[in-house]
Amino acid sequence: MLFYLLYPLHDDVRVLNVFRYITFRTALATLTALLISLALGSRLIDRLREFQIGQQIRPEGPLSHQSKKGTPTMGGLLILIAVILPSLLWADPANPYVWIVLISTLLFGIIGFADDYLKITKKRSLGLTARQKLTAQWTVALGISLALLFMARLGYYTTILSIPFFKKWTPDLGLLFVPWAMLVIVGAANAVNLTDGLDGLAIGSSLIASGTYAILAYVAGHAKVAGYLDVPNVRGVGELAIICGTLVGASLGFLWFNCNPAQVFMGDVGAMAIGGTLGTIAIVIKQELLLVFVGGLFVIEAVSVIIQVASFRLRGKRVFRMAPIHHHFELGGWPEQKVVIRFWIVAIIFALLGLSTLKLR
Repeated sequence: MLFYLLYPLHDDVRVLNVFRYITFRTALATLTALLISLALGSRLIDRLREFQIGQQIRPEGPLSHQSKKGTPTMGGLLILIAVILPSLLWADPANPYVWIVLISTLLFGIIGFADDYLKITKKRSLGLTARQKLTAQWTVALGISLALLFMARLGYYTTILSIPFFKKWTPDLGLLFVPWAMLVIVGAANAVNLTDGLDGLAIGSSLIASGTYAILAYVAGHAKVAGYLDVPNVRGVGELAIICGTLVGASLGFLWFNCNPAQVFMGDVGAMAIGGTLGTIAIVIKQELLLVFVGGLFVIEAVSVIIQVASFRLRGKRVFRMAPIHHHFELGGWPEQKVVIRFWIVAIIFALLGLSTLKLR
């Protein structure tokens, strides 16, 4: 919005010429999101306490977590505000990819909100049923995928698959793009949600992943850089670096209140919104397979749950002390802060591995 309001004045006010640079607007969007988070955080926490919107703790969870019962939750509303408002201010509102991602963010946030709301009203740790949650997620992902397929048919997008480590092997998925994109988006939303179990763990990991995807989005939208690195160039997706920047700023601001001991939890409204956003951006910029590297920590968390459930159903035995895997280490004697910081380090390593694949092609 500010791009259209201020950039046309650059002939009279030379300094306004900087508004045409995505890097400049990304930096300001990040700062805006951070300031919004810090400014509204305490007020939101007070309102959540006032309405008695407290976290319900699973009885089968670690005993140390029982003391967290009643901590304000649904703090992800702060993340939604701090992502959507700066994105509308600093990104190009005429860019269709901006709207696709923001709609994805909002709709996944609404699904998470419904889940959190039911948990609070029913005074239990379960909200939507698994079927209800997945049906809603798959429906949103289907709409996003069909919108991108429609754009591909008009020649504005491509359904090719970019494969890390391979320069020339870029198969065109055609109609298979739809189920593939749905799988990535829904998988990302649930993986981030499963990671949200310790103070600061999910938001810190999301900060790292979104910062990495800000770089990837800028590369994918820059024809010369994309050509040099042999990655798909999708015209216009550079604007998504701004949304990634807002997610970085929102994550930093939320971490201020979510670090141990947490004053507020993001809840499903935040975790699903972040995961849906990252998954959608990965699909749009044609770097969905890199999400396995960049979001490697999220993948490990999700896989640990799959392994645990499968092992218990097939063998009647557990592989981990508790899943997701961060609880395994917590029950093994690691203090919560140590688990979180070490997992952040793992997330950074995965992010660096993801960026390194740009040259290993």
